[in-house]
Amino acid sequence: MILTKILFIILIIVCLCFYVLYVWDFSLILLIIIAALPVIMFIITYIAKRNITVEFAVKDKNVPKNKDFPVQLVVTNDSIFPIGKAEAHIEYYNVFSNQVSAFDLYLPIQANNSQRITFQLSSKFCGIIKIRSAYLNLYDPLRIFRFRTAKNIRTDVAVMPEGHEISGIVHYTDRVNEESDVFSEYKPGDDPSEVFDLREYNQGDKLNRIHWKLSSKKDDFIVKDYSLPIDVPCSIFLDLKCYKDGEMTLPIFDTLIETVLSLSQFLLENERGHSVVFFNASVSRFVEHTITDNSDLIAVIHEIITSFKDDLFCQSPEMYFMEKTSLSFASFTLITSSSDQKILDHIDENIEADFKNAILVTNSADTITEGMGGFQSLNIIPVAVGKISASIKDIDI
Repeated sequence: MILTKILFIILIIVCLCFYVLYVWDFSLILLIIIAALPVIMFIITYIAKRNITVEFAVKDKNVPKNKDFPVQLVVTNDSIFPIGKAEAHIEYYNVFSNQVSAFDLYLPIQANNSQRITFQLSSKFCGIIKIRSAYLNLYDPLRIFRFRTAKNIRTDVAVMPEGHEISGIVHYTDRVNEESDVFSEYKPGDDPSEVFDLREYNQGDKLNRIHWKLSSKKDDFIVKDYSLPIDVPCSIFLDLKCYKDGEMTLPIFDTLIETVLSLSQFLLENERGHSVVFFNASVSRFVEHTITDNSDLIAVIHEIITSFKDDLFCQSPEMYFMEKTSLSFASFTLITSSSDQKILDHIDENIEADFKNAILVTNSADTITEGMGGFQSLNIIPVAVGKISASIKDIDI
C-alpha cells in the first residue's frame, strides 16, 4: 500500500509538470482528476466504514472436543459503496491457556448486503474458546487508504469434556439421609420407610419383614424388601486452582474436568446420587450442586467450564475447609492438581467419611507417589494427564 501511495504521488507530480509545460485545457482537467481521486476514494471508503457492522454467529455454543465446529463472521454493509478488498484478523484461544492463535480472512464486501464467511475451529481440550476479531481492514479501490473497524468483536464457545470408563466399587454404607426420598429402582436395601418389593419367604429372612396380612391371604409367607436410599452423603470436591502456568496448564485442566465428569458418571451408573463442590469464579464463592441424573451432571460441567475468567483465579480449598469445620460423608473425594500436604492431612484427620480419596492429577504419576504416605484413611490416587481410565482402578467410593 505504501508503494501505491508513492506511485500516486509521482503521478500527481507528473500531471502537475504536464500542466506547467503545456497550456492545453486537457492538462488542467487531467491534473484535477488525478488530484481529486484520492479525496473521492477517502470519502467513499470512510462512508462505507461508518455503515459496516460485524458480528460472529455460532450455531451451537456447546461443542464436543476434537471435532470441527463452524463459526461465521457476519459483515453487513448498509452503504451504497462496495469494498473490493477487506481483511479480517481473527484471534482465538482457550481460557485455560495463554497461547493465542490467529489467522486472516480476505473478502469483498458488497453494497447494501449482508454476507457470511464461515471458518472451522476445533480444540483438543475442553474449556471456553474465546474468539475475537482484532480488526477489519477496509481498502479503497485504488489501495491508497486503509480504514480499521470491528475491533474486539467477540464470541465464546464451550468445548465440553469427554467421559472415561472408571472401574471401582460403590459401597452402600449404613449412613443414610434421613430426609431422603430418592431410592434405587433396581436394588433392595434396609430403609423401612419405603417398600422395594414383595416376594416369597426364603430361609434366613427376618421375621419382622413378613407381611402378615398379605401372607394370610396367600397361604404362604410374603416378605417385604425394603428400599435402598441412593442419595446418601457422597461428595466430590473439585479443586480448580491453577498450580502450574505453562504448556501443561491446559492438559491438566482438561484432565481435572474430565476426571470429575467420569467419576460422576460412574456414580450415576451405580445409582449413587452425590454432590460436586467447586469454586465458581463468576460468583466468587464455592458452590455445591446435587447430581441425581445426567441432566444435572451436564448442567454442572457446563457451569464449571463457563465460570472461569481469563486470570484463572480460584480460591484455595483451605478457605472452604475453614468455613466448613464439621463435614461428614459416606465418601469424600478430592480431585486436584496439587499435592499440598497440609490439605491432604486436613482431609485425612478432620473430614469424617467411610471412604476418603485424593485424586492427584499430574504430568507424571510416578513423581506424585514419592513421599505420599502415612495417611490413616486417605487413599491417594495419582492420575497421569490424559490417562484417566488407566489411572483410576478399583476406587472405593
